[in-house]
Amino acid sequence: MTPLTVNDAQYAALFVSGLQRSDGLSGDAVAETVSRAVRQFGVCGCVGLMAQEFGDHPEAAMDRMRWIRQLFRDLSASPATQASADIAA
Repeated sequence: MTPLTVNDAQYAALFVSGLQRSDGLSGDAVAETVSRAVRQFGVCGCVGLMAQEFGDHPEAAMDRMRWIRQLFRDLSASPATQASADIAA
């Protein structure tokens, strides 16, 4: 089995969370949602639930994962995130 990256774990946690496109999607809200899912299910639990969803509903799961990956790309490219990264460097 290939080891999970931090991004993979975050994607899985957000995937199994209840976050929807219509929810507030700030970086802080997404980070809190990821933390809550990891506390609730653990990283392995998030991955397992995500895998189950891909097995049960592959088309819907693919759409959700595309949205999650795009959300992370958008948040990492936002000016506030870039400013934080610049300050940390």
